[in-house]
Amino acid sequence: MNTRTAHAGCFVTGTDTEVGKTRVSAALLQWLARRGLVAAGFKPVAAGTMVIDGTQINEDVRLLREASSARVTDAEVGPFQFGAACAPQVAAALEGRAIDRAAILDAGRKLLARTDFVVVEGVGGFCVPLGPGWDSSHIACGLALPVILVVGLRLGCLNHALLTAEAIKARHLPLAGWIANTVDPAMAYLDHSVSTLRHELDERQHVPCLGVVPWLDDPRPDAVVAHLDDAALRSAFGL
Repeated sequence: MNTRTAHAGCFVTGTDTEVGKTRVSAALLQWLARRGLVAAGFKPVAAGTMVIDGTQINEDVRLLREASSARVTDAEVGPFQFGAACAPQVAAALEGRAIDRAAILDAGRKLLARTDFVVVEGVGGFCVPLGPGWDSSHIACGLALPVILVVGLRLGCLNHALLTAEAIKARHLPLAGWIANTVDPAMAYLDHSVSTLRHELDERQHVPCLGVVPWLDDPRPDAVVAHLDDAALRSAFGL
């Protein structure tokens, strides 16, 4: 029988868009499944769709569904999907639709209630506008989930990581850990940047590093999992 974790989920955010949030989220789902937990991915807002198996679907939503050990549909994983690959508020306006905050929270709570763990992936960075007076950080707040920060290793990541950490803490959310993901293999002084992040986040703010993912030609979930810190994840997730 599965042992329910201290937190029934986590919210994965990033220092920017295209930093590997989906790949990390899929890897976390696989890591959870290997420990016998029924886990589901949830990407409530996704912009940019394509035809996959005859269905118009967001590629990230499909990847999270396939990585989930829970039986979930594309609509359950991604309740608000938009065709244009642009800022979600713009993509929604282009289709004459609104992103419904209450509907997102309701869908997230339903997944949390019927699974052992839900990995919620944000959109873009931590504070992406989704409607008048609210942004993506309100999803994490509304679901009361601890946050995992994916730091895309490229020029500017130190500032982005520290500012995002401050924004998370300003919203009184626990920052459960951070994962470095190499998005620019040619980044100068990459190791020095990781060391600086460890000093600023691990040592000064007591936010543990949950893994350092190198550049991967084929970033499948099992390939990413190999670079996550098993002991740190167990501690972060209360296992």
